[in-house]
Amino acid sequence: MGATAIQVVALFFCLFFSSATAAARANELCSSSMCGDNGLTVRFPFRIKAMQRQQHCGYPGFDLSCSSNLGKTILKLPFSGGFWVKKIDYVRQEIRIGDPGNCLPRRLLHLNLSGSPFKGEFYQTYQFFNCSSDFPGFQFDYIPCLSSSTHMVFATSYIPFAGYVPATCDLISTVSIPVVWQEDYESNFGRFPLFELSNELQLTWDSPNCGDCEARDGKCGFMTNSTLETGCFDVPRRGITRNVRYAITIGVGIPAFMCAIGVGCYICSKLRSYSGRRNMDSELTTSVVTPQALTSTTVVNVKGLDGATIESYPKLVLGESRRLPTPDDNTCAICLSEYRPKETLRSIPECKHCFHADCVDEWLRINAACPLCRNTPGPLPPPDDATGSHI
Repeated sequence: MGATAIQVVALFFCLFFSSATAAARANELCSSSMCGDNGLTVRFPFRIKAMQRQQHCGYPGFDLSCSSNLGKTILKLPFSGGFWVKKIDYVRQEIRIGDPGNCLPRRLLHLNLSGSPFKGEFYQTYQFFNCSSDFPGFQFDYIPCLSSSTHMVFATSYIPFAGYVPATCDLISTVSIPVVWQEDYESNFGRFPLFELSNELQLTWDSPNCGDCEARDGKCGFMTNSTLETGCFDVPRRGITRNVRYAITIGVGIPAFMCAIGVGCYICSKLRSYSGRRNMDSELTTSVVTPQALTSTTVVNVKGLDGATIESYPKLVLGESRRLPTPDDNTCAICLSEYRPKETLRSIPECKHCFHADCVDEWLRINAACPLCRNTPGPLPPPDDATGSHI
């Protein structure tokens, strides 16, 4: 019982201490990383696979890598290849990416976000046209990385304008492209807005939802290593920094844990002592027979003489002189009281020792031996005179 109490106390404080320092261990094992000295800060749900090898440091689909020559952070989409990561907004859950080849429009012609956790917040339909070099272009600017000295490529989201494109221009593709919504798009339609995402593409993600945790300066991460459920840890409270909270937790947790162990051991020793006393008292109760027990109705498993045998032993009534066959027998050895005149005594035939009749009768019923010499008398034939003699 005592060992179990110690184990329960120890388990409780171990769980308390481990939960209080779980965020500290997570920071140590899954600290943020970056590609190069001036790279982006990468943390959960993203991870740089080569630097953060633990699987629980990143969410599935959010693995990043570093370019070998420029120290850039790379996001590889399953069906669209690798892109430079230009910015990550962990609170708004947005990522901005660009083309390592500096021609994002070419990549967007075949953009496929399937198999990735990313999507566009808004989509705009664009038409790409390839025109001969003598096309005046009207109000449009061509896309340099897709154009050459013999042709020009431009894109517009103003679809009605497609009916006015000269025959010298060919429609390359009509694609739906993720865009950042701007309220003045409709007003810009009058000037035929060109494709404006020549530098970067903005994507968002819904799961895992860590934006609220990041807004509170917490640390988002997995609740356990066996599920994809995430939680928010190590949220600062009332302006206390993380390092201060760790110091407080360790400074208070360890003494409290040691104190709990001491209290548990003390309680355990008291329980053992109490249990030992109870066992000792129980043994003494079952082994010691008190005089009250001899006179009560308690059944004692000791073999004595039957009533007929006891009654066969001679009785005598003391006179005023209180004289007995042996002069030293003036006190009953059973009750330790002196004999008085008119008291009835009984003697044991084998040894002639006398006692109060009531005392020796009770004695012989539970013990077949003389209280003084321990001789065991046998039954006597009944006397001719039923009355006791007088001395």
